[in-house]
Amino acid sequence: HWSQNDMNLTGKRVLITGATGGLGSEACIAFLAAGCEVFALDIKPERGALLEQTTRKSGKLEYLNQNLEDREKTRQSIKALQDRVGAIHILINNAAIYPAKRFEDFDLQEYSEIQRVNVEGAIACTQAVLPGMKKEGAGWIVNIASITFYGGWANLYPYVASKGALVGLTRAWAREFGPFGINVNAISVGAIPTDAEKIHPDPDGYQKYVLEHQSLKRRGQPRDIAHVMMFLSSPEASFITGQVINVDGGWVMH
Repeated sequence: HWSQNDMNLTGKRVLITGATGGLGSEACIAFLAAGCEVFALDIKPERGALLEQTTRKSGKLEYLNQNLEDREKTRQSIKALQDRVGAIHILINNAAIYPAKRFEDFDLQEYSEIQRVNVEGAIACTQAVLPGMKKEGAGWIVNIASITFYGGWANLYPYVASKGALVGLTRAWAREFGPFGINVNAISVGAIPTDAEKIHPDPDGYQKYVLEHQSLKRRGQPRDIAHVMMFLSSPEASFITGQVINVDGGWVMH
């Protein structure tokens, strides 16, 4: 799907979390095609090795095996990476877990585990890359939120809460990091057919439900999200910060 003409970000170092999943792997391919060095962080070594293998001819991609639940180890790993390769220019906070069940069936420990990965993992990554971005006087952070935050989906309350937290962090970080030339935005992702969708008990019914709600009557694809990630990480978007961009086929209009 990609060519060098899509968006040229040659030489930028990009760290993508949740990098072996549907959205993450497509983002890796897109940033590679734009001339970036890509560091793909995830907890699935087999998928990471496959991603390295399939992108070998496309550019420089390195898989990093790291569990975001261990916040301190995450910070140390990213610091060690930057000591070796230089400052990260672009951070895509994409990793998330998304168990689904009724509110009363979640205990507080499960809620905390979901926040540790989806929210505190993003905080740890941002803490790790921020000094280098400040020193460079530029940086791009893209947080991956979700249209579930606008309501309409039951049995996902810890996930929805985590995505709401990422929206808040986007605004707080944009305000605080702006004086250092760092842009922070979020993408509110619509119904994209990835592994996350496989948890739905009625795939055909869900497909119909999605298309009824969208203004555009086609399913979104991971590349639709990757294009916006790249735009928000580019000089063309240098005057956009603190924003949440819905990429959802016109489902939510706020």
